[in-house]
Amino acid sequence: MAAVRASDKAAASLAVVVVCLMAGGSAAAAFNYADALDKALLFFEAQRSGKLPPGQRAAWRGDSGLSDGAAEGADLVGGYYDAGDNVKFGLPMAFTVTMLSWSVAEFGDAMARAGGGHLESAKAAVRWGADYLVKAAAAVPGALYVQVGDPYQDHRCWERPEDMDTPRGVYKVTPDRPGSDVAGETAAALAAASIVFRACDPAYSSKLLQTARKVFDFADRYRGSYSDSLSSVACPFYCSYSGYNDELLWAAAWLHRATAAGKGGGGCGCGNNSSADAYLSYIYSNGHTLGAEQDDFTFSWDDKRSGTKVLLANWFLQLHGGGAGGKTSPAAAALQLYKAHADSYVCSLVPGAAGFQSSQYTPGGLLFKEGDSNMQYVTSAAFLLLAYAKHLAGAGAVRILRPRGGAAGGAGGRGAAAGGLHPGREPGGDVVHGGVRRRAVPAARAPPRRVHAGGARPPGTHRLRRGVPVPALAGARRERAGRRRRGRARRGRRVHRQPRQLRAGGAVHLHQRAARRRARVPRRRPGTLKLVADYIIARVN
Repeated sequence: MAAVRASDKAAASLAVVVVCLMAGGSAAAAFNYADALDKALLFFEAQRSGKLPPGQRAAWRGDSGLSDGAAEGADLVGGYYDAGDNVKFGLPMAFTVTMLSWSVAEFGDAMARAGGGHLESAKAAVRWGADYLVKAAAAVPGALYVQVGDPYQDHRCWERPEDMDTPRGVYKVTPDRPGSDVAGETAAALAAASIVFRACDPAYSSKLLQTARKVFDFADRYRGSYSDSLSSVACPFYCSYSGYNDELLWAAAWLHRATAAGKGGGGCGCGNNSSADAYLSYIYSNGHTLGAEQDDFTFSWDDKRSGTKVLLANWFLQLHGGGAGGKTSPAAAALQLYKAHADSYVCSLVPGAAGFQSSQYTPGGLLFKEGDSNMQYVTSAAFLLLAYAKHLAGAGAVRILRPRGGAAGGAGGRGAAAGGLHPGREPGGDVVHGGVRRRAVPAARAPPRRVHAGGARPPGTHRLRRGVPVPALAGARRERAGRRRRGRARRGRRVHRQPRQLRAGGAVHLHQRAARRRARVPRRRPGTLKLVADYIIARVN
């Protein structure tokens, strides 16, 4: 599971890199944040499934999965592969689309100012995932397709998506086998994506929002966890450990934001007051049972509670500003609870603030949540802090979250800067979010050399049919073949070499006899087990 959440981490990292890029100063000079942003977006192009577009930058990839869903009469071509595998998991893919959309909605203007076509690439990444989710929702009435590919069969066979010959089974949730968690996340993704295209493609935005409403109604009406309905293929890969309540509230929050934003003019006109008020009423009526008062200090593809509170708190700030003076509107009053819980979440991360949890940090100042794929929690927390800081700054309320005494944090007092939640940068040039200095490691300095991705293998590499699949690279095969040819040539020369001395009567010296024996006995080639062992040792090292 070391790399299964790579897409989610990359989606959350986009906004972090964007703000680092726009901060400028010595940080931008020391690290090439523009290149980091470009690589983060390129990752999604490398993960594409389906018929690739002409402008595909990951040139080593080709068309793949062109018959996905055909066995059931459904068109499930497209979407994203999960990490290094060839399975399309609906829950993390939908969360990835949600986070990509949120990044563009909050920081799209910064992407545009950065140049290089980054905003267009980000929108293309959102559209690629949203197109697939619309297909998954519309393929069969009263159902939602949530997975393509058998993960067990896929993990037994390490191969490029273009060369797939493993079963491409498809799995769906229905009223009899519900999946409110994955359906709720799908609705959230489509609603968030509709905001991205509200101004530039109104018709597409309207289609996304209409589909999001239908999927949310399905998720809310037929409640249940897809981990129970599809446990044989969903678990242990992407079990919904937090249940489905958080996804229902998360989806309602995104639908409220999408419909409320659509009524404001300049958009697709697909939102209206009654729809926005309906979702706000849903949040107010169901929030208590769906986890509005539960605090969880992680945000991931599985647990959306912290993200929901920050999202709704941001909307509260837009409606009511910083909270100083003035009369609170009924809508803002309904969201005030989420503002309080968002403050608690943020203060748990800000060194020196009331409620700061120093045990979350390593001695070097790195946020540490889980031993498995920890960086996904670091990037998602940094994103929430960024989004919250932006709205606090807009409402003139940044001061209310500054820690008392300006104490430096981290478990060992290192690696965290004073000043608390800050949307700008410190004099040293490092961008500071929640007191954690975010530093980008240039890819050119220490690039990954053993990428966990079947699509990274060169075309035509052989695959072992039995046992552990070994990606024997074409260059390595040529090198081994060359060594064998040179070895045979050397052995052949030894046979005809003049012996050092001959006995009387022309008897052949033992040196020449040994050379002939070596020539007759072929050199042993490394067998399958040796290749497997070499591969495993190389991966471990």
